[in-house]
Amino acid sequence: MPNDALMLAGRVLLGLLFLAGAVQKGLAPAPAADLLIERGLPGALIWPALAFNALGALCLFLGLWTRPMALALAAYCMMTSIFHLIPSDPWQMSIFVKNWAIAGGLLILAAQGPGRFALHR
Repeated sequence: MPNDALMLAGRVLLGLLFLAGAVQKGLAPAPAADLLIERGLPGALIWPALAFNALGALCLFLGLWTRPMALALAAYCMMTSIFHLIPSDPWQMSIFVKNWAIAGGLLILAAQGPGRFALHR
């Protein structure tokens, strides 16, 4: 039982990160769109990213399709870390490293599963 409660807490905390990302993209899309544009990508990709962040958060909260979603979110964190790979900027490098750490947590979640308190195991 304690492990299941810890799994739920971990899923919720990770989900909050992605929910916050979705809200941030929705309320102020320009900064994230600018990062995309600076890398030669269309700024409009911000909207599918917002939807993916929101869906990922929901799946983590509910324990729905946890393993495949955790893998997809880990890949997303690894890919988006490239936008923060700016060695001259310590703040951006901190975000870069945090993205990889979050990906690590998501990979553990994918390996272990959602725990007992989930809609789908």
